[in-house]
Amino acid sequence: MKKQILEVLREHKDTFVSGEDLSKKIGVSRTAVWKHMKQLKEDGYQIESVSRKGYHLVKEGDTLDPNVLEVDLKNEYIGKKIYHFESVDSTNNVAKKMAHEGAIEGTVVIAEEQTKGRGRLGREWLSPKGDGIWMSIILRPEISPSEAMIITQVTAAAITLAMRKILHEDIGIKWPNDIVLHKKKVCGILTEMSAELDSMNFIVVGMGVNANVDIEDFPEEVKDKAISMKTYFGEAVSRKDLTMQILHEFEALYSDFAKNGDIKKTIDICKKYSVTLGKRVKIISRQKEIEAEAIDLTKDGQLLIRHDNGEIEEVLSGEVSVRGLYEYV
Repeated sequence: MKKQILEVLREHKDTFVSGEDLSKKIGVSRTAVWKHMKQLKEDGYQIESVSRKGYHLVKEGDTLDPNVLEVDLKNEYIGKKIYHFESVDSTNNVAKKMAHEGAIEGTVVIAEEQTKGRGRLGREWLSPKGDGIWMSIILRPEISPSEAMIITQVTAAAITLAMRKILHEDIGIKWPNDIVLHKKKVCGILTEMSAELDSMNFIVVGMGVNANVDIEDFPEEVKDKAISMKTYFGEAVSRKDLTMQILHEFEALYSDFAKNGDIKKTIDICKKYSVTLGKRVKIISRQKEIEAEAIDLTKDGQLLIRHDNGEIEEVLSGEVSVRGLYEYV
C-alpha cells in the first residue's frame, strides 16, 4: 500500500493529490490513505498536507523499506523480492534459512540492525541500528562448489563500481573481500554456501557497509582499520541510493557469470581497483605466516604471490588472511 501511494505522489510531484483521488486510485478508504501517509512520514518522507488540496511529496526519506526500494529498482531478478527486518542476528543466517525453505534466486534480506553480524573467519561485524547497509542476497548458480569464490569477486567489483558512482571517491578492493576507503575498511563481504560434493544448492553473499556509523561506535581495536562514509565525508550518505546502485551493478556482473560463464569484466575491475596488487603483504594461514609480493589475480580471482626466492604461488582465499606490512592495506 505504501508503495502504491508513493508511486501516485511521485507521478504528481509538482502538485497536490487529494485524499479522495488517492483513495479512488488505490481502492482504499481515505482513513487508510491517512494512516499510510503517517507511516511514510515516520520513514522520513516530508509530505505536505493542506486542507482541501491534499498531499504533496516534498522530500523523500532515506529508507530501506522494500515497499520503497522496489519502486525504483529496475532489476530483472536481483532484488525483485526484498525482505526488510528491524533487527536480526545476521542477515546471512536469515537468508540461509529462507534459501533452505525454497526462496527464489535474487531474494534480498536487509536489516536495520544485526546483533551477531559476522565477517570472514568468524570475526564479529559491528552493525548498529539504522547506520549501515546490512544485506544478503540468495543465489542459485549452476556452478561447482570450487567456483563459489568467484561470487566474492563479483560482489567486490559491484560494490566498488556502485560506491565510485555514488560517492565519486577513490574506492579500492583489498583481496579477497574488503572494500577500502581512504586506506580503511568501509565494507566487508561474507560468502557462504550449501553444496553437495559436486553440485551447488545455493550461495548466500552478505555485505556490511559502514555508511553512517559514527566513529565512536567502532571498537577500539578496529578504529585504526575501519571507517564509515559519514566519518570520511562529514555528513550522512543515502543508504537507499547506495543499496539500489549496489544491487544494479551486482545483477549485471553476476548475470555475465551465471548466465554466460564470463568473469573477465569482474576480474578486470578487481585488478584495476586492487589495493593489494603490487605490494608486499603478509599471508596468514593456520599453519604459518609468510611475507611475499602480491603480483596478480588469476582468471578465477585467486591471488598470485611472488616469494623472495622468485617462486610464484597461487593463494586460496578461503584459507588465509592478507595484511599490509605496515598498515591495513
